Amino acid sequence: MTIAGQLFGRSMAFSMRLDNQQRIAWSEGSENIRESIRIILTTEPGERLMLPNFGAGLKQFLFEPNTITTHRLIEEKIRQSIELWEPRINLDSIKVIEDEDDSQAVWVMIRYTLVADQSNDQLQLRVLLAG
Repeated sequence: MTIAGQLFGRSMAFSMRLDNQQRIAWSEGSENIRESIRIILTTEPGERLMLPNFGAGLKQFLFEPNTITTHRLIEEKIRQSIELWEPRINLDSIKVIEDEDDSQAVWVMIRYTLVADQSNDQLQLRVLLAG
């Protein structure tokens, strides 16, 4: 395991894929944390049998209006979920803005600090408000 893997952890890559040697690819370091955050945000509570409360539950915002109020509710849901399920980071900011190309979607920008080495990273995710 590399030093990054020792600091931040290591797990099977998400989405599952094969490496150059046709073995299951592994994810480690800051990429592993990015993948973990993405998994948290795209999982609905109840999807995992052994962890029924795991996930952010962002699908609850389907059919909600694309307003500042909805944006703030999404920010709060993301903050709660990440703070509960991803202890390897400290959240610096979460920003939700309307997708300029699709009025029924928003972009979420998350900035965070890695606890192990205090480096900064960020992640973007598109969330649909219409099915």
